[in-house]
Formats: sequence, C-alpha cells, structure tokens
Amino acid sequence: MQNGTRVVVTGLGAITPVGNDVTTTWQNLIAGKSGVAPITLFDATNLATQIAGEVKHFDPRQHFDVKEARRLERFVQFASVAAREAIADAHLDITDHNRERIAIVIGSGVGGALSVAEQAKILETKGPRRVSPFFIPMILSDTAPGQIAIEFGITGPNMAIVSACATGANALGEAAEMIKRGDVDIAICGGVEACLHPLMFAGFNTMGVLSTRNAEPATACRPFDATRDGFVMSEGAGVLVLENAERARARGAKVYGAVIGYGTSADASHVATPAPEGEGIGRAMKWALQRAHIEPRAVSYINAHGTGTKLNDPTETTAIKQVFGEDAYAIPVSSTKSMIGHLLGGAGAIESIICLKALQDQILPPTINYATPDPECDLDYIPNTARPKKIRVAMSNSIGLGGHNASVIFQISDL
Repeated sequence: MQNGTRVVVTGLGAITPVGNDVTTTWQNLIAGKSGVAPITLFDATNLATQIAGEVKHFDPRQHFDVKEARRLERFVQFASVAAREAIADAHLDITDHNRERIAIVIGSGVGGALSVAEQAKILETKGPRRVSPFFIPMILSDTAPGQIAIEFGITGPNMAIVSACATGANALGEAAEMIKRGDVDIAICGGVEACLHPLMFAGFNTMGVLSTRNAEPATACRPFDATRDGFVMSEGAGVLVLENAERARARGAKVYGAVIGYGTSADASHVATPAPEGEGIGRAMKWALQRAHIEPRAVSYINAHGTGTKLNDPTETTAIKQVFGEDAYAIPVSSTKSMIGHLLGGAGAIESIICLKALQDQILPPTINYATPDPECDLDYIPNTARPKKIRVAMSNSIGLGGHNASVIFQISDL
C-alpha cells in the first residue's frame, strides 16, 4: 500500500455458526468444532440440501427494542451487533471531534433476501397494501452501514460494497484505502450475510454447488479433500475497526496487526466458474504482495477461499502454486469454511479476523474433515488439527460469483 500511512486493526467483532462473539468463535475454530447442523430456521424437507451453518441462540430482543427487532432485517441485526463488539473492543470513543473522520464500509452479497421472499409472498396472498412500509430499507445492503451510523452518530463516508463472496474482503481493502488516502482516520468495515431461505438453497442446489451430505452435517464441508461435494451455506457477520497507525499509537490502542497489502481483480471469464488456472485470484494475490512490498516467501499462512466445491479448490491451489512457486509447499494453507461454512458476503471479513487472531495467538486453524488427498490439491492444508506456529504475515483470499477476487495481507504490527 503505497504512501507512508500505515493502517492497523484495533477492534474485532463477529457472529458466526460457532460463536456469537470473536472469542468464542476463535476458541471453537482452534478446537476444530463444526457449526454445521440440520436446518432449523425453516422446514427443509423438500430440499436436496438440509444442512447449514446457522447462527445459534441469537435473540434480537436481547440487542434491540421490540420495534427495532421487527423492522431490522436479520443481516442488519448481525452487522449491528458485530459492530458494537468491534467498537467496544477498540475502546473507540466517538465524539463531535472525530465522527466526521470515521467511515463505515460494510457489505452484503444479497442484503435482505429474507424480506424479499417474505414480502413477495404477502403481495401474492394478501395484496399490495399489506406489504411492509419498511420493506425497501429492509432489503437494501447499505441499510447495514446506515443503521450503524445512526446508532453511533458517525457522519463520515458510509457505503456498502457488493462483490458476491469477495464482499467482505473488498470492504476491508477499500476501507483501508480511505485511510491511506487521508480521507478518514478510522474505518469500521466488514461483511455480513443472512440469507438462509428455501429459495436460496433451491438456487444453489440447481447450480450443483452445495453439499448434500445431510446425514453427516459436521463432516459435510470437506475443502481440498478428494471426496468433497460442495460448500455449506451459512450466515453471520465480521466487523473490524481500522485506524491510522499514528492515531492508534497516540491513543494507546491495542493492535491486532497491520493491513499491509490489498489486491482485487476480475476474471472476466465466466459468471459462475473460476477462471482457468486461477488467473483472477492469482492476480489479486500478486498485486497484494506487490503493494505490501514483500516477497512471496514472507507469507507465513494463507486462509484460503477453500469452499469445498469440485472446481474452486484445485483452481485456487493452482493459483497459489503459480504465485508462490516452490515456496507454496512450505506455506500452511487452511480453509476455515470446513467449520463455519460459507458466509458468502461475510466470508472475507470473518476470515480476515481469523488471520489476525492467528497472528495474535501464533496458532493456525485447521481444515477439518480432510481425510482423502486429492492429487490436484497437494499443499499443506493443516489437516484436522490446529497447529502452533510462529508467523508474521497472513494472507486471506476471497473469490466471488461474477469473477470477483480479493486478497488481503496482514502483518504483526510493531506498535
């Protein structure tokens, strides 16, 4: 990242299928615990896939008053609660002196899909006058950052970025760029998704990309394993607080790490299939390394996109080998989607948080459910058990439908 301004991470917040905060999520990931289970949010009997990574024990009434709980879509609720955790974790004091210098960049792949499906049914069965007056703001992806701004009185740049499953990583990367440019001093950024609905499952099932191991949900997602049969859809949110490093130092902030590189690219190849040989994500990784001003061998850990689909895993593996050469075989790579499923627009943000926790605790999360090697996937995937390891630099990869790619690099900070 090219000018002299350094960007550091001072706050983390998360809601995932394995925990409703960062600490619980991280502890369960290191323990190799799966958050995938039979669907309980609706009757999935007629679906080919009947498992998901649901957020558990989340009661909106514990976080919002009755009116807010009713009019805020589930994805907005997740984003708001994760943002509260991140802001509190950063000990960020928002005042009249700084509220204009704080950005909020939080994206969602599909926004209020639950409300679209619900209100469409109401329109069909009860008529147009019964459609909720809150319907439009409930479905917009930018309602999540907008709601957070309202709650905290933050008046700086505010937006949602949408790039399918690369959304969370792009939101983080672009937020860091705002700080690098000097537009703001602080950015609250991340990704969120809450779209577990029969329509979404039906759509992904007809694409043939979801796992159908309904009888064994905890072992259904098998990234890089030869027996993988698709990804597991999940929900949740990840929110990070980024700051100008000098400002963070001046206020004595705790620092998880620095954002040192960001690359994003397009496949320009196919709307649903990765570019051959992983050229797109390869470009994103190369550009992130160039902007970080580090050699590929400096990367100590890669949190892969690693969905567990037949196409993604060998394609991403090939891209890593092309970017890192022979060093690729010495770099541990894992897919934490094996435990939390695929949060779609929230994936890149959660996985960035995981990279930062790995840097903080010097332990690498595993790829669980790895039993049968695939000759096309021949890297070190940290199979089944977390691994203590001294690391200084971690990379997070994200790949989205439409040919979107993003790679973010984090480093232990000297602050």
